[in-house]
Amino acid sequence: MEGKLNSILFGLLGKNISYSFSKNYFSKKFIDLKLEGYKYVNFDIEKIQDFPEILSEFKTILKGCNVTIPYKESVFNYLDEVDTIASEIGAVNTIKFTNDGRLVGYNTDVVGFENSLIPLLKKHHTKALILGTGGASKAVAYVFKKLNIDYYKISRNPKGSTELPYADLSDKLLNECTIVVNCSPVGTYPNINEKPMIPYQFLTPKHLLYDLIYNPVETAFLLEGKKRGALVKNGYEMLELQAEESWRLWNK
Repeated sequence: MEGKLNSILFGLLGKNISYSFSKNYFSKKFIDLKLEGYKYVNFDIEKIQDFPEILSEFKTILKGCNVTIPYKESVFNYLDEVDTIASEIGAVNTIKFTNDGRLVGYNTDVVGFENSLIPLLKKHHTKALILGTGGASKAVAYVFKKLNIDYYKISRNPKGSTELPYADLSDKLLNECTIVVNCSPVGTYPNINEKPMIPYQFLTPKHLLYDLIYNPVETAFLLEGKKRGALVKNGYEMLELQAEESWRLWNK
């Protein structure tokens, strides 16, 4: 935790987030916009129950927070209001601190994912596989629903009829589902040789592989798709777009 600051403060709430994109992105933005006294810090906490301590110490100068793994769902309990879309998704990645001291939750991952995905879509991209079931996967599922793209969620520990185990990923299913989105942390730096356990041999040039990970630039997951002629994209543009949407909300 960084020391108390006499400034306009923004931050990222998460766990083990020293690698984070957000701090560098917004710190550079403040310099580019010549916003003196604006600071962006990492609130790296062990458990969500430590969030009230941050609020107690910094609430008078906090204007906004981004939220990342693993608190996108558990942070709901600390908010005064949740936007309709974030409520439907069940995950918050942006908090606005209003002038009257209220905390309002939003989900800007939706904007980031949708606007970065749409230019890549072709007519045959009608079904998708979502790898992982965390907060980010819920935003991805929301976008697919909005775009009328059917999807299956793939999980190591499937729950209910809406989730399938990795063992069910067959040639037939991969042939049907020409979009595959990795929403799991598997393959993130420094574990760059790891990849989700899907049958890569069934991928073809008609597939689109999208990895929410941006470090490394090309994950082992994306490299396997590229090797088979698939269209691949990492999560960097999504991050930029969701960050800009956060900034818009904080200044609205």
